[in-house]
Amino acid sequence: GQVMQRDAQSAANSIGAGSTVYSTDPPYYDNIGYADLSDFFYVWLRRSLGDQYPSLFRTMLTPKSEELIASPYRHEGRKDSAITFFETGLGRAFERMRDGEHPDYPLTVFYAFKQAETVDDDGEAGDMGMTTASTGWETMLEGLIRAGFSITGTWPMRTELGNRMVGMGANALASSIVLVCHPRPESAPMASRREFVTALKRELPAALRDLQSGNIAPVDLAQAAIGPGMAVYSRYSKVLETSGDRMGVRTALALINQVLDEVLAEQEGEYDADTRWCIKWFEQYAHNDGPYGDANTLANAMAVGVNGLEKTGVLASKGGKVRLFKRAEFMGGKPETWDPATDDDILHWEVCQYLCWALETGGEQAAADLLRRINAVYAGAAEVARDLAYRLYTVCERKKWAQEAIAYNALVVAWPEIQKLASKDRAPAASERTLYS
Repeated sequence: GQVMQRDAQSAANSIGAGSTVYSTDPPYYDNIGYADLSDFFYVWLRRSLGDQYPSLFRTMLTPKSEELIASPYRHEGRKDSAITFFETGLGRAFERMRDGEHPDYPLTVFYAFKQAETVDDDGEAGDMGMTTASTGWETMLEGLIRAGFSITGTWPMRTELGNRMVGMGANALASSIVLVCHPRPESAPMASRREFVTALKRELPAALRDLQSGNIAPVDLAQAAIGPGMAVYSRYSKVLETSGDRMGVRTALALINQVLDEVLAEQEGEYDADTRWCIKWFEQYAHNDGPYGDANTLANAMAVGVNGLEKTGVLASKGGKVRLFKRAEFMGGKPETWDPATDDDILHWEVCQYLCWALETGGEQAAADLLRRINAVYAGAAEVARDLAYRLYTVCERKKWAQEAIAYNALVVAWPEIQKLASKDRAPAASERTLYS
């Protein structure tokens, strides 16, 4: 074998057209300055290995001008010039890969860039926006599609260590999304905006179900959904707006996120009515006080009662105010004493919250013990509660409630191990006095 370091913009097809297999993890816009980071190590390596590898260490510091990132300080502080440099270079690299790709093998692109911006109906960033887009994803996908690629598959892969520093106590991505790309046929049809949205609503729900059944972490779901959504967009030679202009990737990403929200909201049909009320109230007020009138209006619309919800033990209603309890407040501040066998009115909301509490305070074994008891009296409730964790994570992500989001993400990530432990017969020790021991 031979190993060579070359510039992908100019040498991607130098081995020969139609004879190369490409798998790449492209630059993440302006997220990481690898050349700057490399200097920390380079200066010491140059002193110790410079005589042995003079060609590798011929410069005092690492080269930086050709590094393909959108860094304004390398372009006299001009952000527009940095963006143009990055987008042009990335597009050129993908074009070289398109020309040199072996016809029997796909291009695979690893991507784990989490950057979301709120945009309004005009596509401009703003605090009062309606949809979500991502500059990093937009630029990478635009380069792929303009180079003539179509996305034919999406594979979430667990590539990030759970104990890496960036993920400690943070809501960080756990997976890379691998996009599988093939050259788009010259005969690919055009589509209108309406046709694109219709195809999204037809195909994205099944794709999301597949991702959820594979136990993808909620923190990765929105990024992973980009794949099947862009598979629809990129199969067309062009998607046309009502004005006749080409729909850009940014607009397509915003529409994909809209459909993702709709699909997750439609899954609420699996939950009991009280849980659906809890979700709506949580979206508006989290665990803060809200007006009783609003709570009663919402309850009437969903055919439930505030008094009934109070009796289930998930909220407090006093002095014209209503507040959802935090997990630690359940059972009068002793959630560990809850026993599903003696609860006559179990909600999916409760099951999800109690499982999160068990995992937080006692780990996977504690959650598994609780899961076993829940399944004994309410078959299927725990699986629905696990799906509810996806929905609640999405709410927390949109509201930027990072700590609360971490709890729901952790439950889904740990679910396979919790299920495995719960399936094993385990007699509780004589000293065990609580449900989670």
